[in-house]
Amino acid sequence: MAKIADKYYVTDPWKVIEEGFNPAYSQVSESIFSLGNEFMGIRGYFEEGYLGESLIGSYFNGIYESAKIEGSSYKGIIDKTEFMVNSVDWLYLRIQIGNEKLSFEQAQIEDFNRTLNLRTGVLTRSYIWILENGYRLKLEFERFLSMKDAHLGGQKLTLTPLNFSDQVTIIAGLDFTQPHHMVGKNLWNCEEKKTGEKWCSITADTVNTLQSVHSLSCFHGEAVSEQDIIEKKRVLKEFIFSLKEGKATTLSRLVMNVVRKEQTNAELERFNVKCQNAELLLPTLQYETVKEESASWWDKMWLDSDIEINGDDLNQQGIRFCIFQMHQTYHGADRGTIIGAKGLTGEAYSGNTFWDTETYCLPFYIFNNVEAAKHLLEFRYLTLPEARERAKALDCEGAFYPIATISGRECCSLWQHASLQMQASTAVAFGIKHFEAVTGDVEFVFETGLPILVEISRMLASRGDWNADHTHYGYYGVMGPDEFQMMVNNNCYTNFMGKVTLEYTLDVLQRLQQRDIAAYHSIRKELKLTESESTNWKLIAENMYIPYNEETKIFEQHEGYFSLPHIDVDQIPIEDFPLYHHWSYDRIYRNDMIKQPDVLMMMLLYNGCFTKEQLKKNYEYYEPRCIHESSLSPSVHSILAAQLQKHEEAFKFFGFATRMDLDNYNRNSSEGLHTTSIAAAWMNIVYGFGGMRSDSGVLSFSPSIPKDWSSYSFRIHYKNDVIQVEIGKAEATFYTLHGSDIEVFIYDKPMLLGKDKVNVRIPKEWISK
Repeated sequence: MAKIADKYYVTDPWKVIEEGFNPAYSQVSESIFSLGNEFMGIRGYFEEGYLGESLIGSYFNGIYESAKIEGSSYKGIIDKTEFMVNSVDWLYLRIQIGNEKLSFEQAQIEDFNRTLNLRTGVLTRSYIWILENGYRLKLEFERFLSMKDAHLGGQKLTLTPLNFSDQVTIIAGLDFTQPHHMVGKNLWNCEEKKTGEKWCSITADTVNTLQSVHSLSCFHGEAVSEQDIIEKKRVLKEFIFSLKEGKATTLSRLVMNVVRKEQTNAELERFNVKCQNAELLLPTLQYETVKEESASWWDKMWLDSDIEINGDDLNQQGIRFCIFQMHQTYHGADRGTIIGAKGLTGEAYSGNTFWDTETYCLPFYIFNNVEAAKHLLEFRYLTLPEARERAKALDCEGAFYPIATISGRECCSLWQHASLQMQASTAVAFGIKHFEAVTGDVEFVFETGLPILVEISRMLASRGDWNADHTHYGYYGVMGPDEFQMMVNNNCYTNFMGKVTLEYTLDVLQRLQQRDIAAYHSIRKELKLTESESTNWKLIAENMYIPYNEETKIFEQHEGYFSLPHIDVDQIPIEDFPLYHHWSYDRIYRNDMIKQPDVLMMMLLYNGCFTKEQLKKNYEYYEPRCIHESSLSPSVHSILAAQLQKHEEAFKFFGFATRMDLDNYNRNSSEGLHTTSIAAAWMNIVYGFGGMRSDSGVLSFSPSIPKDWSSYSFRIHYKNDVIQVEIGKAEATFYTLHGSDIEVFIYDKPMLLGKDKVNVRIPKEWISK
């Protein structure tokens, strides 16, 4: 836990503010000031050009490239990977007065300010440029991505000469020349470039995957002259404006981006139609109108999703930044898209989604945007064919979901993760089960979830095996969530998740049979599901080996874990971190040190299955062995510590949850934001301090409050209403905003919530002192 804040930005409840520019933070700020709307994302780079350290990044969800991997030819080890590809810089600007071109890193700059308004989603930046001849020019930049129409983005430049009048040349356009920084080369072929009065467009295809991006830019401003600049991978407009001392001159533009992900004739035809429609629609739109419509979207979102903290300004700013990023990253705009580990803010992790999407991110959307949650799960349905192929490659039946993917195919080149970790598959099943428990949407489960569950169950029944005397079933040669233990047998998390997945699949089949016998027989026929198969699943689930010591109440992380050499993680020198960089790879696996929660993760996901005594015993055994090498780890410990009324410990682990990126705790925010850690911060407040549990079908709450907070509140969407939860120092208040009657448990007692406030005194053991 030796992580130290690198506090750089101004603390403000609704804004992220950078006062003055420090080049040492240039790439961190590009990540922090990233904008996204699920369809596309743009890093917070300087559009006017900057020759210092910078990652000019523009990304589209589902637009990716591929690369061959040299290495092993063993079956099941991938030979090709895929990654989200850096795309068109649609903010490209260059500014010149006389013979002097603005070069930010060399220019004399005063009064630099950059502000991200979390209320509106608008990013602004301003400074005064002092030219060599003494001219003082104030520049104000503004950009936004539309949340109403995800294909739209806007940019505005305002120039105000403070002590002169003269002409300025502005070159603006669409630039496909940027390299993909992770591979060091450009990956686009540009075939079509068009221009017209105050507009230009460009269409480009990825080199290997042959996906397409069409970008159209329409400009607004009173230019003296205009001319075209057309290059191999760039289409630009050169505008000349007359500047008058003290008078603001503005150039704005709206951009519409359209993509083609598939190579079918039908998709190509749709793409061409969308491009034509963009050319008709975009010139009719007004910059301010599009910006205001997007801001209205954010107004409604904050009304529904805000978390308010009184008494802690840093975490107030931090949690709103997290909520903002979660909605930017994903809000259901495009069915079947994914949440990459860095969202659309950087190239680390290649834009791939991992198993923590269903375990960490999905709960946020289930309780804030249920349609977005459904769309996330639909990605797994759409990529079921790829999961089936992956299962075949690993000598399994059914579907084996990849540990890292952007298209549905496995993209992780480390075989010990890609071949040994089953938690992506069981996390998908957990996501479906959790979605049904909260929403009650059985139609979705029967129609979309059941084919997934059946194929995952087939994999679970073929990947494991019976022990020597055929008394127990389990999984051999696996890696659980704790990635410091490899090729282990009977990992407790893996076995438990396999067991509950098989049981849930059988339960869904039984309920479908009782509800609609024709649909039941139809899906069994469609999936070729035999009675002997489902009987075998029942037998496996009933005999799944769960390593557990009845006397100590501790679940053994895997067979033999209790016998491993012990290492005191607190005695590891700070200079040894991160361990992957300073220890030999095999050394990591030779002790009982844990990278991130394994047994405790199981106990959080299926919290209601365990007694408080079991939770306490296992927490106190495993927590001292965890090194927290994953940024996701502290939140799990914080949530469980709060449940165990270890209030000081809970807040210690919460310490940097909301500000992981704002304060650059891991010193790698320059690579992009930690999206799933951002989701975990929300969980930390709602599931941790709010004490909410949602795995049993009925919501329960056991709220506590950190001692330095005077109060906090949050809202969750549930059963077509919104539950407002307000926690003070001595009392918790619950009610529904739209007046529905909703049954919940509060401190283990049944309560009926409605439009009238229900006030509950906080028991003394739940008050932090």
